[in-house]
Amino acid sequence: MTQLEGHLDEMTCLLYLEGQLDPARARQVSGHSEECAACRTLLRVLEREARLLKRSLVEEEESLPARLLAVPGHHGRSMQWIWGAAFGLAATGAYALYSGYIEPWLSQLDQAGFGGTNLLGLLVFQGAFWKGWQSMFSLFEMLAVLIVAGTGLLFVRRWMRRSSTLALLLAGLCAAAAFPAPAGAAEIRHEQAYTLGKDQVIKNDLYVSAGRARIDGTVDGDVFVFCQAVDINGHVTGDVIAFAQSVRVNGQVDGNVRSFNNNVTITGTVGKNMMAFGQSATVDANGKVGGSITSFGETLSVDGTVGRDLLLFFAHGNLGGKIGGGIRAKGDSLVITSTAVIDGPVHFEGHKQAEVSPSAKLASPVEFKQLKKKESYRESSYYIWQVIWAAAYILFGMVLFALMPKFSEDAVRSAEHYGASAGLGVLAGFGAPIAACIACVTVVGLFIGLATLSVWYGSLYFGQVIVGALVGQWLMGRTSELWPLIGRMVVGVVIVRLLTMVPHVGWVFKYGTAFWGIGAISLALYRRFAPTPTLPAATAA
Repeated sequence: MTQLEGHLDEMTCLLYLEGQLDPARARQVSGHSEECAACRTLLRVLEREARLLKRSLVEEEESLPARLLAVPGHHGRSMQWIWGAAFGLAATGAYALYSGYIEPWLSQLDQAGFGGTNLLGLLVFQGAFWKGWQSMFSLFEMLAVLIVAGTGLLFVRRWMRRSSTLALLLAGLCAAAAFPAPAGAAEIRHEQAYTLGKDQVIKNDLYVSAGRARIDGTVDGDVFVFCQAVDINGHVTGDVIAFAQSVRVNGQVDGNVRSFNNNVTITGTVGKNMMAFGQSATVDANGKVGGSITSFGETLSVDGTVGRDLLLFFAHGNLGGKIGGGIRAKGDSLVITSTAVIDGPVHFEGHKQAEVSPSAKLASPVEFKQLKKKESYRESSYYIWQVIWAAAYILFGMVLFALMPKFSEDAVRSAEHYGASAGLGVLAGFGAPIAACIACVTVVGLFIGLATLSVWYGSLYFGQVIVGALVGQWLMGRTSELWPLIGRMVVGVVIVRLLTMVPHVGWVFKYGTAFWGIGAISLALYRRFAPTPTLPAATAA
């Protein structure tokens, strides 16, 4: 046994604690430690250190010490005022958006008998567009739940084996794949001229694409038509969604009529509501609409019977039928003939007083509001709203720059290429909504089209933010850091908004910066996803 001045050395003690000494030496060490207090203390210390070392090797990774998290010269509360200001701007913008736009529209729709629902919901989610998509949403919702559950399992992987988490995720995907695909059955007709005979019955939805269509029979479902001209002389138990030059309803439609065309004429019966986007809309003396009418067009003529309210935007209107509700109209001129019977109030906003026959039966006199072109920049409320919108732009830019700092920086850099950004902005600014509308025409591409329209509409605002950041860099110099770039964006957005307030030419700055920014965003996307060309390797001479 190796000893120093009559005591045990550390190596001998370690070998003893590990049980690596032969029995004879182990007995000598044990006996010596019982007699020598110094060696006994050394053994205890080494035993404690060995035990702590083993425990640290089997424990999980230690969290980062708090002293390393503290950054010298920074305090945790120094940036809290920014998030408080952002929350205040968000609350102000939400209130302004609701009170200035959403609430007035809901009020007008409610007056027109739509029960507060929006036009998009009436057009898409209550018509033939929506058939078959409810079951699809059930599948989407289930997939969303499974994805959220899988993400949650990934977060708790500290307490679970990775193999079990992967197994659960694969099981969820298999369960989602096991759901039966929704069956979308419908009668689809694509002909030069389509006619449904008088004695024919289709117990399904009918989709027609033809030069001319004629429905003389019965359709137990919805009718969805793309035609130059369509005549409905039979019976449709559902809705009629029509994209045509001319639409004439001579028969009976139990549901709604939604038309996007040059002219629509109702001489038969519409059980629910009528919505018309086109040049002219006419309800003949024999025509009847059980619900309400919403019309956006140049001319409107109602000589038949309407069960509920009217919401009208036109240049020239003529009312001579029986209307069971009130009227809200905005246009150039309105004529109420002697045969008119209106049970509700009439509100007309136009350039001149409505012409009302003395023989017309009205529940109350027409409330008229003169349309006048006024210079809003002379009113204090105009500047209040400009401040609110500027704050909304700044908040929008802060969120996007914080979420996508690298892409935002690339977009600002792309905006410096004026010609390419402007040309690409005009192409994308006009081409994207046209392509989205074409996609919306097909049922399969409906949600793709709506999503594209939403992204395009948001890019109009993001484009102004990008141009604002570029203007800020012109004034304050370039930077690649996030918060200095946001500061330059704030200064630039304020300048851009001031330019849009210039009378008579403000719209040029508004739409010019929007399309310029869209072009910069498109150029940044192209550069990010475009394949990088590789140079061929040089060959030796």
